[in-house]
Amino acid sequence: MRARDLLADFSTIQLDSPVIDAARMLAEQGLPGLIVVDDDGSPFTILPGTQVLRLAVPGYCQDDPALARVVDEAHADTFLNALDGRTVREALPRQQHELPVTDPDATVLELAALMARTRSPLVAILGDGRRLIGAVTLRALLDRVLAG
Repeated sequence: MRARDLLADFSTIQLDSPVIDAARMLAEQGLPGLIVVDDDGSPFTILPGTQVLRLAVPGYCQDDPALARVVDEAHADTFLNALDGRTVREALPRQQHELPVTDPDATVLELAALMARTRSPLVAILGDGRRLIGAVTLRALLDRVLAG
């Protein structure tokens, strides 16, 4: 089985898009992450949903989870408001890691190794001319492999 057999159309977002739009896309489409593209439409990085949360959750709550418990429920329910006016670029980790991209001929083991190595829940698949043709998600990979 190859990447082309697991390939699905996948939502992308631009670097300077509002990060709240990324959060909405993740929620509405049930995605594990988004492919962030540059101005040319080429994959720039993968934005996992957890990284969007990292930008929204106050640092003091990340550093000391006990502090998150003392925030009253009304304020806790509005933590995503911290994303207002911020861009996808701001949600990205400061240090860029290996970009999880491959071609349609990659095997499922190659895809799994790439996901594991990059800690990414999806891999962007590039066709001729390094054009984005879709993605393979962790769920699609596991569903297919476990079905045997």
